[in-house]
Amino acid sequence: MPWEKTFDLDEATDKAISVFWKKGYEGTSMADLTAGMEINKGSLYNAFGSKQALFDRALLRYDQQTRAAMLAELATFDDPVAAITELFDRMIDAGCKDQRNLGCFLINTAQDLPNQTPDVTEIVRTSLAEIEDFLRAMLRRGQKTGQISEQLDVETTAQSLLAMFAGLRLLSRGAVAPQVLEGVRSGVQQLLDG
Repeated sequence: MPWEKTFDLDEATDKAISVFWKKGYEGTSMADLTAGMEINKGSLYNAFGSKQALFDRALLRYDQQTRAAMLAELATFDDPVAAITELFDRMIDAGCKDQRNLGCFLINTAQDLPNQTPDVTEIVRTSLAEIEDFLRAMLRRGQKTGQISEQLDVETTAQSLLAMFAGLRLLSRGAVAPQVLEGVRSGVQQLLDG
């Protein structure tokens, strides 16, 4: 009798995200996954193929549901400076409220990129490039509206903001007090003021 799936793949992937996010790829065992996803090992392999394939799917789903969805929303803001500051406000607030110090699944994975597969590397690099693209677009729009100085170097500023974003998400893993995260707001504003 052929194997029949008795669970929702997206729900199971969401549960896998939680496990991988907490423990990382290497720290997550198959027992952790089957317990966290509430499925047996055979079902996991039949549905996802391998632990690596499940991780790839989990990371991509996380990225689409968090970063991509948020940037799509922020890109609709009429005020480009408000869009940038809202991005950082949300990340700061999330970091300050994160009692488990999980940080960002994508940035956590980026820290271990030398040990990741080419597919995972591509997911991380694409995500970070899209954040930079968003920042660059908002900065250019701000220059057109006169909210941001024409003298501001858009490329360098977008790269600096991306580095601040990644650093903020890394520090939100409990490395610093929440007040330090709050201080990032003034750094963002200083960059935008040129």
